[in-house]
Amino acid sequence: MSPEDRHRFDDLVDDIVAELPPRLVELLDEKPLVVDDRPSPEMLEALGVPSDQADEICGLHSGPMMTERSVEPGEVDLPMIHIFREGIIACAGGWSPWRVSSPDGEILEGGGEDLVREEIRITLLHEIGHHFGLDEDDLDRLGYA
Repeated sequence: MSPEDRHRFDDLVDDIVAELPPRLVELLDEKPLVVDDRPSPEMLEALGVPSDQADEICGLHSGPMMTERSVEPGEVDLPMIHIFREGIIACAGGWSPWRVSSPDGEILEGGGEDLVREEIRITLLHEIGHHFGLDEDDLDRLGYA
């Protein structure tokens, strides 16, 4: 990924975070948001995802969910939200808009900065949802899957 694409992506992340409700922005002070190109080999191994499928991972919530935090003193497990540039851009269809006709005549469209922006927003809200204890079914019902 080029430095320009990283900068472009990170600017979109900054814009989206600035649009979040204040309480969610406060959450990111206690649960850092980490933006990387792709998951590390250790993350992929923990997820059971082969390295050739790394660009299918958009985000990851690590650490305990709010509903599973320990009240015992001394337990520290830094929770974090990770979002991955390559996965999000791939899910959105790339930076450039495209349009193709399927064999049955259906028009398929994808790509473009607006779709990348929307995929960043959905991924971020999805991982924040995990922080609050929502599972994949809950997030799917909310439109954040």
